[in-house]
Amino acid sequence: MDKNELLNRITIDPLICHGKPCIRRLRYPVSSILEYLAAGDTVEDILAEFTDLEEDDIKACLAFAVLAVNAKGSIVIPHAA
Repeated sequence: MDKNELLNRITIDPLICHGKPCIRRLRYPVSSILEYLAAGDTVEDILAEFTDLEEDDIKACLAFAVLAVNAKGSIVIPHAA
């Protein structure tokens, strides 16, 4: 799956998690998944805990983090309609 396909898994909806970037309109903020990874949880740990997530969701969070770190301005992702 290429970077754009991964990033399409990240959604922003003002009605879900106060508009924070989330995975596939689910109530899993990208920041929470990144915190789990930073704390030492593996992808397998996260997938075992949250069974409705997929490996590509975790990769999408990492791709979003790279985009955020490299951004010189705001990141614009259209919110869900």
